[in-house]
Amino acid sequence: MVFSSLPFLLGFMPVFFILYYLLPDDNKNPALFLGSVIFYGVGTWGHPLYLLFLLCSMAVNIRLGQRIRSEIRRRRRILRPDECRTFAGIPKDAGRRYLYLGLLWNFGILFFFKYMGFVGENLNRLLPDGLAVFPTSRPELPPGISFFTFQVVSYLIDLCRGADYEAKASLSVGTYLCMFPQLIAGPIITYKEVEAPLCRRRHSLPLLDRGLREFSIGLGFKVLLANRIGGLWREVNAIGYESLSTPLAWMGIAAFSFQLYFDFYGYSLMARGLGFMLGMRFPVNFSYPYTALTMTDFWRRWHMTLGQWFRDYVYIPLGGSREGRGRTFRNLLIVWLLTGIWHGASWNYLLWGLLLFLLIALEKLGLKKIFSQIPLLGHLYMLLAIPLTWLVFAVTDLRQIPVYLGRLFGSPAGTGAAVFSQDYIKYGRIYGLLLIVCLVFCTPLPRRLYDRYSHSWPVSVGLLAVFWLSVFYLYIGLNDPFLYSQF
Repeated sequence: MVFSSLPFLLGFMPVFFILYYLLPDDNKNPALFLGSVIFYGVGTWGHPLYLLFLLCSMAVNIRLGQRIRSEIRRRRRILRPDECRTFAGIPKDAGRRYLYLGLLWNFGILFFFKYMGFVGENLNRLLPDGLAVFPTSRPELPPGISFFTFQVVSYLIDLCRGADYEAKASLSVGTYLCMFPQLIAGPIITYKEVEAPLCRRRHSLPLLDRGLREFSIGLGFKVLLANRIGGLWREVNAIGYESLSTPLAWMGIAAFSFQLYFDFYGYSLMARGLGFMLGMRFPVNFSYPYTALTMTDFWRRWHMTLGQWFRDYVYIPLGGSREGRGRTFRNLLIVWLLTGIWHGASWNYLLWGLLLFLLIALEKLGLKKIFSQIPLLGHLYMLLAIPLTWLVFAVTDLRQIPVYLGRLFGSPAGTGAAVFSQDYIKYGRIYGLLLIVCLVFCTPLPRRLYDRYSHSWPVSVGLLAVFWLSVFYLYIGLNDPFLYSQF
């Protein structure tokens, strides 16, 4: 079950929140936990073991968190003045064995579901012909497994670093791990960001109103923009890359760029809106990334919670940028290769991560300063860099990437392929206005106007129209799954 579905919009969401608000405050966490379990169970109806896996993994990690906290408390009591310490006076080895068990458990499960088949296929290629000893099956991914893994790992690491979490509050931790607003596709939230509202959150009509508004905006971005502009990318794939004219090739990759942005941005806004309705403030996940002047700035604005996770739990522990340029580039390479692998188990995601590392490394060597000083040059650079990096992300068949690049830059069509040079006129008439609308909504201007007039009656009526128009489009079948749900 996803947010942009009629069962959620007209069934789960109204029923859950009516019951949620009727319950006393002491029962709201149990209600949220139970509602999240039902949400996940309905979404994995064809794979009931996935729900069992989620509950089992939650229980294991809650127990490990309790053991880490108990070990740290015990070591604090016997701490000697000359003992080596880290963070808030914690011995280096306090709770580490339980942390390592947690890392092995969580990343082991992620590897089994997401990477075992890919690794097995590539290891078998190194063996003599006809010999295949490594498993190559690729089980269907449990929804949200990557996001769940990163959240629970951050929780265990923070405990080991000395975070003063009440690890015995099993219900609060379990609710944090399976909260339905961000369970499937983020944003990635650390426990410290929601610990206080989980224990003592307040509800009000202004928060409910704000949540409904944010949710409606996100739903509109997903259904009215992402789903509709995604039709152009599907048309491009149906035509075949060899037969595209150069203008249509650029329109196609622009359409994918817009689809990915409004799909994930829309989901994040819906999750944030649901958070407000629950009395919580989820972190902002996007900050107009398509207006960035450099790729470095772009990735500070895109999927911000993922970038912060890699910064706090990989980049900084490796040394960050404090140990010279050589190690800085090494750390960046590790982070971006891991970012690519996190998105999927295939070579094109690794290639995508490597490409981003190269661009960011070049910016650190001086390009970033040039583009920042000459904004027009920076925007032109990103006008090329953004769609070209997404091309590596979008085209999963590596052999087709050079074909598409050839059509982007006007190389002759492939053997036997016929290019209709006026195809962009046909699709421009269908999608041209929508491309312009998407471009406008990538800028801060619409949001500034909304913030200024958000409580005027025309805006309120407009949001109501957006919600019900989205419902209508879903009813007539204009729907796509969230792109990021596959990760």
